[in-house]
Amino acid sequence: MRERHASRNARRAREFEAFVAGAAGRLLHAATLLTAEAPDANPRARRLLALSLAHTYADWDRLHGEDPYDRARQHLATRFARAAWHRYGALGRTRRHPAGPLGGLAPQERLLLVLRLYEGVAEEQTAALLGLPVERVRTICDRATAALLRPPPSPARPVTADARAATP
Repeated sequence: MRERHASRNARRAREFEAFVAGAAGRLLHAATLLTAEAPDANPRARRLLALSLAHTYADWDRLHGEDPYDRARQHLATRFARAAWHRYGALGRTRRHPAGPLGGLAPQERLLLVLRLYEGVAEEQTAALLGLPVERVRTICDRATAALLRPPPSPARPVTADARAATP
């Protein structure tokens, strides 16, 4: 009995290690996009990934044919949404602008863009995962995409006294 239990635990650990070896890089990139951190300095993304993988490992025996990557992505998204809600309130009404490529977007916009465009999750699935209407997911995703494609102009540099004197 004890050997069978040890054998099952070893098999479970090998399966999970194989899953992590194949999926961790992509999940870390998604977490880095969500947190809008720089890829080489992403402690929040790494913590988000570690917690999501730990939750997935805890559920490993209960997956019963379900895609472990999908489960890990769900944990990643919901954990990020919950943390953003607590940190910024209402998913980003008052926030600082992180430095990553999606840093100018609100956390909810980042979450929807990452799920829809980077991960390829359907609108209906994204809406169900986050408890939002499909139309709201579409609107936020469209607005975020437009903001990325047409960023606001950078503020003009102030004119100095030397520049004024140089103009005829």
